[in-house]
Amino acid sequence: MRTKVYFFLIIAILISSCKSISFKNLEQPELINVKNGKIYKGNKPYYYVGTNYWYGPLLASQNSKGRKRLRKELDYLIANGVDNLRVLIGADGGTNDYTVRPALQYAPGKYNDTLLDGLDYFMAELRKRKMYAILYFTNTWEWSGGMSQYLNWNGYGEIPIPNLPQYSWSDYVTYIKQFYSCENCMKQLEEHVKFIMKRTNRYTGIKYTEDNTVMSWQVANEPRIFSDTQEELFTEWLNNIVEIIDSLDSKHLISTGAEGSIGFFLDMERFKRTHDNPKIDYLTTHVWPKNWNWYNEKEEGKSLEETKIKVKEYLQNHIDLAKKVDKPIVFSEFGLPRDGECLSSKSSTKNRDNYYKMIFSMLEENKVKGGKLQGLNFWGFGGFSEPIIRTSEGKWLPGDELTSDPPQEPQGLNSVFATDLSTMQLVRETNIKVDNLQN
Repeated sequence: MRTKVYFFLIIAILISSCKSISFKNLEQPELINVKNGKIYKGNKPYYYVGTNYWYGPLLASQNSKGRKRLRKELDYLIANGVDNLRVLIGADGGTNDYTVRPALQYAPGKYNDTLLDGLDYFMAELRKRKMYAILYFTNTWEWSGGMSQYLNWNGYGEIPIPNLPQYSWSDYVTYIKQFYSCENCMKQLEEHVKFIMKRTNRYTGIKYTEDNTVMSWQVANEPRIFSDTQEELFTEWLNNIVEIIDSLDSKHLISTGAEGSIGFFLDMERFKRTHDNPKIDYLTTHVWPKNWNWYNEKEEGKSLEETKIKVKEYLQNHIDLAKKVDKPIVFSEFGLPRDGECLSSKSSTKNRDNYYKMIFSMLEENKVKGGKLQGLNFWGFGGFSEPIIRTSEGKWLPGDELTSDPPQEPQGLNSVFATDLSTMQLVRETNIKVDNLQN
């Protein structure tokens, strides 16, 4: 009996060892770099349609079921030409119903090792498929803790979460704008950046700063100013953290994760000034027509056409700026609710497909002309999940499957599921086109 136990123990060790070897012997993906004002993958200009998949490392850390789903979804994405994922590496706190749980950093400088393991495993699985990650360190918004959590940790009081009835949007703005004046908050974020960037992946044995799976280190999700008087403070903070990232890793790209001029009081010159740093390799912008009151779901047909005009103008203004400063630009977030704001993965996406098609055509046009728009990361991939709809709010609760919709938002609203075949066909066809189009 003892011999039999030893036999199976040896087999288990060998299997584990083989898994480790398979990760450690993976071929290095081509490096993503910028030269002559363009993003290149190796020696070829890189134009792509990717997605936001912020929760990928969480799936990888949960259990065998989560990892099985992760592998299935990565295989599905790569089969549709999607090799670029924008991913969160800075969930903080995790102490309220509207925040990502569990948190990677549960207290200043204290990390959940299970989640760190999930991050390593996720990056190893990307490497296996020669996929790329845009990794952002923190968040302006409360759904992953982010800047508001650093303020809370440093004695600024309870986070005024806008979803709670006792707080408003203006309460949150008043609170979060203190971040750029909180020396200890900024210092703790810097320590988080250093901790992640100095990490060695336990599955591949490769330092994060040496792993070509990283396309870009991104400072934050939607960093912005909150008053006319904050430009100087914000710019000083941004330049400082960019300098830290660059000092730790001169190999990979740096981006900010900004929404564009909407985060700078619709002032293109202010957006340009705050990003006037040669170590910022490419510009980013986001566009959310529903959140910005450009899109009225009650008049979907008429509103959609008007929305497309506004969105195209907004995005084109940023492409023009990118041309002016001779840097590439990536639209790293854009989304639209499912038709009728339905939450079920079986509901129609006709309007969203129409909207996506317009944005995809801008990428195709830029590829043909050798333009500055080189990447799109739609929001976001919900994979093979199915949201649990308990109420009209559709809020996420621990134990529910993760979708691309953050915990404070209705689950399924902006998610692109694997079963959204018409949407994914557009994604696949666009990736094939931009790969084959000449410039």
